[in-house]
Order: sequence, then structure tokens, then C-alpha cells
Amino acid sequence: MKLFEDFGKGTIEFFEYAGGLTELGEETLSFVAKLRIRLTETVLQCYLLGVQSLVIVLLTSLFTGMVFSLESAAQAVKYGVGTLVGGAVAYTSVRELGPMLSAVVVAGRVGAAIAAELGSMVITEQIEALQSLGLAPARFLVVPRLLALIIMLPLLAIFADVVSILGGMWIAQTYAHISYETFMSSVRQTIGFDDVTRGLVKSVVFGIIIALIGSYQGLRTRGGAAGVGAATTGAVVISIILIFISNFVLSYILYGGSTG
Repeated sequence: MKLFEDFGKGTIEFFEYAGGLTELGEETLSFVAKLRIRLTETVLQCYLLGVQSLVIVLLTSLFTGMVFSLESAAQAVKYGVGTLVGGAVAYTSVRELGPMLSAVVVAGRVGAAIAAELGSMVITEQIEALQSLGLAPARFLVVPRLLALIIMLPLLAIFADVVSILGGMWIAQTYAHISYETFMSSVRQTIGFDDVTRGLVKSVVFGIIIALIGSYQGLRTRGGAAGVGAATTGAVVISIILIFISNFVLSYILYGGSTG
């Protein structure tokens, strides 16, 4: 009986969480649709959430592109298909690794920061103070962070794509003696503007996930400092899980009918 009781409790908690998250998303998007946006705060969040994440995104993407090129270049040259290495690196970077790795890195840094900041505001009753003044927390706290991530995450993904390809090109030339011209020719022949655009669409969706999950986790914080820690951990874990799930769904929708 305890098994069924735990299953029922978990099901109820899941739907309560999904409902609360959906309600927060609807409220936030309604403010965006009405252009009730705090521009100065949004620009500040673009810097805090986006610009300050640039270095870690670049490092992650650089070494990922280098590793992928290292693993593939020698084998490609061995079998006489060295001219395809550039296309392979660019293909995986633009379609998958760039958007997804950027989102995972940002979720770990930014999702935790959003949840911790809003959670601390809940514990210190600052959220209640806003509500008592008739101010909507979604507009003052969630909207700027959501817009910042929608704007900045695609830009970070572009930087990640470029750095990943450049790192792969350097390794291919150094390790497998594939010339820069051959590498870049393969890149140009393999990926097109549509591939880049679809990767940026993924980044927008990932940005929405990170912002809403981090904000919701923070706003539902209970239990003092321990609650803030739990909310922060939950924000990162749930965001990353949803990023991987949505990445598969978006890949199926955007590329499922494409032969590349």
C-alpha cells in the first residue's frame, strides 16, 4: 500500500509543480505581451546572466570542439575522408553542442543564481513587501530575467559555435595535418543558415526553461537557509533535465524530416 501511496503523492506533487510553473509562465508572458517591461533592470540582467557567463561558455565550447576534432580527425584521415572533419565538427556544434552545452552551463550558473536570489527574498519577506504594495513579483523579478536569457542565450550559442569550430580547426591542422582551407571548405559545404537558425530557436526555448524554473524554484522556497539550498539544487537539476528532454523534442521537430 505504501508504494501506491508514494506514487499518488508523487503524482499530485508533479501536477502541482507543473500547474504552478504554467501559471507563473502565463503571468510573466502576459506582462511581456503588454510591454510592461523594466528596461533598465532587463539590461542589467543581460549583463549579469549573459555577459558574465561568456567566459565559461567559451571555455566549455572550445575544449568540446577540440576533443571532438581530436577523436575524429585521425580516423578520418586514416580512412581517406579527412575533408569531412570540418563539416562534422560544425554540424554537431551548430545543431546540438553549441545550443545545448551553452544552456547546460548557463543553467548551472544562472539557474542557481536566480533561485538563490529569489529564494533569499522570499525568506527575508521582500516578496511579501512587494505584494503588499500591489506590485507583481512576476513583473519586477521574473520578466527581466526571462527577457535577458531569451536575448543572451542565443548570442552565447553563436559564440560557442564559432569557438568550437575554431578549436576543432586548430586541432585538425595540428594533430591530423588537415589544412585550414580544407577544414573551412567542409564547414561551408555542410552547414547552412537554416542550421544556425534552428540552433538559435533551441537556445530561446532553453532560455525560457532556465528563467522560469529558476524563478519558480526561488519563489516557492520554504524553510530558511536550508530551503534556499534545496531550491537552488532543484533549479539546476530540473533545468538540465528539461533541457535534455526539450533538446530531443526540438531536434525531432526541427530536423526530423531533414536529411541534412
